[in-house]
Amino acid sequence: AQDQKKPTTRRPSPPFMTSTLQQEASRKLGWGAQTTMRVAQSLYENGFITYMRTDSTTLSQTALDAARTQIAELYGKDEVPAAPRQYNRSVKNAQEAHEAIRPTDVNRKPADVARYLAKDQAALYELIWKRAVASQMASAELEQTTADIEVKGRDGKTYTLRATGSVLQFDGFLKLYEEGRDERLHAAKGKDDTEDDEASRRLPPLNEGDRVTDKSIEAEQHFTQPPPRYSEASLVKKLEELGIGRPSTYAS
Repeated sequence: AQDQKKPTTRRPSPPFMTSTLQQEASRKLGWGAQTTMRVAQSLYENGFITYMRTDSTTLSQTALDAARTQIAELYGKDEVPAAPRQYNRSVKNAQEAHEAIRPTDVNRKPADVARYLAKDQAALYELIWKRAVASQMASAELEQTTADIEVKGRDGKTYTLRATGSVLQFDGFLKLYEEGRDERLHAAKGKDDTEDDEASRRLPPLNEGDRVTDKSIEAEQHFTQPPPRYSEASLVKKLEELGIGRPSTYAS
């Protein structure tokens, strides 16, 4: 194996606002926007989360301090950045009167409150808690790796195969939370989505000269595809990008 490595850093996603909460609940819980807002409303009314209609990604100083304390206790001081993370977000028609969506008390972990909540409430609370806490964790460190692997075929010829992906060097926020992904839109102009797919693929640590075992080899031909139909998550994302409507009204 012969490989090329390029260090890269991934920062955590910001804490939830209305539109990103709807998108992530769609990806990870399979909920529509209406269900997400109904469950969030019940969590808010019972004092578990802050107001769920907001365009802000800002956390109060109290929440920042509590999150950093939780991270140090759960994962160690190496996972706490030197300074709290601040996220600036420009949203068309934004109304940032409220802070980001977060647990009212970050010290109340999902396992602590699950017995007081219905199943759907507990699932959404856990998503909100993880996203808020992870937003204040250290960045993940990865190596973008391209490995050229020589394989001898049955015909006696030597073929060079290529594996591309990322080798995780330091977990950081990925220990707790990783944002879900929409069905990818295929790029225009004769390109496909392989580059995006390869960047997210995880590879084991590799060094030049390593001998590897070929568990499977796949030959794929890629074609330019039309964009897939919208899911609720990708539709909400597009509406927000275009400044159409307000996230608090998307459910209806």
